[in-house]
Amino acid sequence: MATPGAGQPVTRVAAFLAAGLTAIVLTSSILTLLLTASGLMPLVGRPEANVEAFSAVGGDLLLATRESLVIATCSTLLAGVIGMSAALVVLSSSRGSRLVAATATAPVPVAHIVAAVSFALLLSDAGLANRLSGLDTSAWPPLVAGPWPVATVATFAWKESAFVTLVVTASLGPAARDYADVAASLGAGTWGRVRHVLVPLAMPALVAACAIVFLFTLGSYEVVWLLGQAYPEPLPVTAYRLFTSVDLQARPQAAAVALTTVAVALSAAIASVAVLRRSGVGR
Repeated sequence: MATPGAGQPVTRVAAFLAAGLTAIVLTSSILTLLLTASGLMPLVGRPEANVEAFSAVGGDLLLATRESLVIATCSTLLAGVIGMSAALVVLSSSRGSRLVAATATAPVPVAHIVAAVSFALLLSDAGLANRLSGLDTSAWPPLVAGPWPVATVATFAWKESAFVTLVVTASLGPAARDYADVAASLGAGTWGRVRHVLVPLAMPALVAACAIVFLFTLGSYEVVWLLGQAYPEPLPVTAYRLFTSVDLQARPQAAAVALTTVAVALSAAIASVAVLRRSGVGR
């Protein structure tokens, strides 16, 4: 028989190794970006500290950051609301909860590029929704590649709501039903059990899931490239376009955009950890 706790030292060592390797990769990547953007590691010419890369993309960088924040924020809010609602239905064990669980988790195996193409075929001016509505093509709103990232946000919300549902449901599991049963035995109705039992229990998992969704959508490339407008571009599209440019002088500009993305992502991660700590998680 295995000795209880015998595998814990091995698990700790594996966790430290994984964390160490992750820290090394992240630190070296961010340092490389910083040196490239500041002119200290140029592809051509002598190293010289400057901020020319940031100045060259100054106006576009602000617009790209705003576009990325709009997409990430709206997608996260919608995914959180949809995923949380589906998880509450599943956890409540009400009639139809199995159907809701199957429907809510259906997007999980669908690749993001497949989802993006599907929403493009659905929401474009010649798509299925327009054909079913009977509207003229000129009267159909520009949902794909329009001034507002409707198709992009819809794709992310549909895909990531399944992730939120899985995280919230898995974090509570049978314990939520037990607490809900106790509340019901004390006279709480369906809405009371949801509001005073399930929602408070699910909030830490919801915040963590939404933080992951925000960070993922902030750095995602293929969906925003396929469904977004040509200008302004989100941060990932801008960074990739500059990085793959035939002009080698654009490489520091790509590094500057990537550094901005990292800064926004780190700020969001720190804010999420602060919210989780205020809710009592990790104490």
